[in-house]
Amino acid sequence: MANRKKLMYIVFFLYLGALFYVTLLAWNYGASLGSAAPGGRNYNLIPFRSIYRIAVFSPDIMDPIRILLGNIVMFVPFGFFLYALFSKLRSIGLVALLGFCTSSMIEVSQFLFTHRVANIDDLILNTAGALIGAVIAWTIIKARKRIIVYSSSQKSSL
Repeated sequence: MANRKKLMYIVFFLYLGALFYVTLLAWNYGASLGSAAPGGRNYNLIPFRSIYRIAVFSPDIMDPIRILLGNIVMFVPFGFFLYALFSKLRSIGLVALLGFCTSSMIEVSQFLFTHRVANIDDLILNTAGALIGAVIAWTIIKARKRIIVYSSSQKSSL
């Protein structure tokens, strides 16, 4: 049991390193042209604007999948590991709030320190991903408790 938790901590911190690398250091392949972009830094503060534009104006289905679902999936482990590893954070709402705060920090950093797009829609999608991750962790923990209680009651009835 302790080894599993240690492994989960290691995976969580590796995930955080990868998350910050991808969001702050890796090249942004489509949303901005870097320092060569017209106007350099860019931002979107209008909710659902870029989601709409990506969904409607993408030349094929892969761009919306990669960009929109990617932003959600990227934060699912964040919500999952926070909820699963830290018992003081066993609140789905609190984990979603921490996902929101972490995503906000990333978006502000993208605007201030990189030539990428700071986007309110990324904040919305990332927070949704953290929320989904917390719900998955909650479901697994709840199911494990039921299985353990059920198997204990079966043994005692024998």
